[in-house]
Amino acid sequence: MYSKTLRHHIEQSKIIYTFVKDVFPIVKRELNFWQQQAGKASSNILSQQAAASIGKKSFHAQGGSIYALYGSSVDEDLIKFIVALQTISDYLDNLCDRVGVEDAKAFLQLHLAITDALNTEENYNHYYSDYPHGEDGGYLQELVSTCKAYIRTLTSYTMVQKEVLYLGKLYSEMQAYKHTPLSIRENHMFNWSKPYLEKYPELSTWEFSAAAGSTLGIFMLCTLAKDPDLTKSKVTQVMEAYFPWVCGLHILLDYFIDLREDSITGDLNFVSYYKDSQHKRQRLLWFLQQSMNKISALDYPLFHLTVIEGLLSMYLSDPKTSPPEEHFLSMELLRAAPNSASMYYHICRILRKKNII
Repeated sequence: MYSKTLRHHIEQSKIIYTFVKDVFPIVKRELNFWQQQAGKASSNILSQQAAASIGKKSFHAQGGSIYALYGSSVDEDLIKFIVALQTISDYLDNLCDRVGVEDAKAFLQLHLAITDALNTEENYNHYYSDYPHGEDGGYLQELVSTCKAYIRTLTSYTMVQKEVLYLGKLYSEMQAYKHTPLSIRENHMFNWSKPYLEKYPELSTWEFSAAAGSTLGIFMLCTLAKDPDLTKSKVTQVMEAYFPWVCGLHILLDYFIDLREDSITGDLNFVSYYKDSQHKRQRLLWFLQQSMNKISALDYPLFHLTVIEGLLSMYLSDPKTSPPEEHFLSMELLRAAPNSASMYYHICRILRKKNII
């Protein structure tokens, strides 16, 4: 038992070491490229938001790029895809949240870039047709084109495309309705989620919305599609583990650390809908347990466990968890995970102090 645990620690440590040493520099290079492309937009607003989304949200692309280590070596082409798709996501989030526009129709049109990016056909919608700004110098279409070029190389993409487009659709719809005016936002979210929740009766509207807000399921499915011998049963297993569990855990952690800040600014926060601290504690621990249970049945479960522990360590090491209530729940979540999660948590704290993440 001891030797197995030690072997797992060594294998996980290799993943983390390679992640920081080899993957982070490639992600940084790719983000720098897109930052330069963003500067070509003739619209100052679009250029500013594109640059800001990269400057302030680079850790999203960093974290997602761990899937480039699913296999024997670093997959640089997969990193380029993950960075491009995550950059689309973060850029559109800024356009919905930071420009003073609150039009669901405009947001849904913008987010066609997500589903276009996940479709192999050479089609591009007019993403800005309902948005007040549109001169981006071809920036958004170039990001979409980069994603398309990658998924066309995946030998088994047809095996995952239905699931990938489903997750892309959920993400796009959730983002569009989440950013509508405060007076109608909750009704939009309830009405949007209601038909989907028939399939997920154990979730609340807000937990389902959180799961819809993660791109990790898309990244994992595209990673699987590299395998020429991929079977539909493996796709189904991964889908059931990631959605809603790993994806939900991902975004609930994100909202958990922002809860105090969002309560001041009035921003929508899915974790705020738990009735009290005890309810919040129970549900976050439940999502963590469900995630760990589901990934145990997947191929390479240690990799997926490393992803979950990475989410815990990345988010819970954020200075926003310093207040007593947040710190207490953070420690409880870490204790509910394997011991290695606490080790990665302390590593993340060191990396934060060095401004590496």
